[in-house]
This record gives sequence, structure tokens and C-alpha cells, in this order.
Amino acid sequence: MAAPLRLAITRMARRLRQEADPGLTPSQLAALASIERHGPLTPSDLAGLERVSRPTATRILRGLLDSGLIDRRPDPADGRSALVEISERGRKLLTRLRSRKNAYLSRRLDGLEPDELETLDRAAGILERLLERDRA
Repeated sequence: MAAPLRLAITRMARRLRQEADPGLTPSQLAALASIERHGPLTPSDLAGLERVSRPTATRILRGLLDSGLIDRRPDPADGRSALVEISERGRKLLTRLRSRKNAYLSRRLDGLEPDELETLDRAAGILERLLERDRA
């Protein structure tokens, strides 16, 4: 069951990314969403959340800063570090992308039978529980 489930999830995630077409890499988009959800963050915090190295997180942040999607300010707890948080532009971008992805998925769900929709609803909850295991 793991192989077909992985394939279906991967293909759906790819299709949703294509539908959004944000002009960002998947890593940048994931980092922006993490910053929105958990920010303000240090680059090290972001690296831990995204499970990437600190230099990789720094490169991702540089692109987001250059695009005006995040703001940077000194970390009051550590003068050698900085905190990043999502900017208004970044928040608007995520809202727009989520709306496009939701619309795409809603159009696909329209043709399903009620029992199929119920199954997908239960599956979404199960997938969330699987993801929570990674956070623990």
C-alpha cells in the first residue's frame, strides 16, 4: 500500500504546485509557509523545521528577502542573529496560491460520489496524524 499511496500523494502535490505557479521553488514556498505558521524565526529555527542545513536555509531566506516576501530584523535575544517573519506581500501571495490550489482541487472533487468524498475526508485526517508523528 505504501508505494501507490506515495505515488498518488507525490503526483497530487506536484499538480497542486503546478496549478499555483508561484515563481518560487518548492523549498522557498515551504519555507514561506513555515515562516507564516511559526514565525518569527531564526534561520536555525527554519532549518530545523524544514529539515535542511543552516546554509541551505540561509540561501532560501535570501531569495525570499530579495522577493520582498519576508522581513528581517535583529533578534533581541541574540544580537548576532536575526529573526525573519512573513511580509504583507508574502501573506498575500500565500493566500492567492492557496485559493488557486483549493479551487483546482474543488473542481476535481465535484465529480465524486458522496461515499468517495467521505473516504477522502477520513483519509485527510489520517494523513495529518501521520505527519504529526514526524513533529513529535
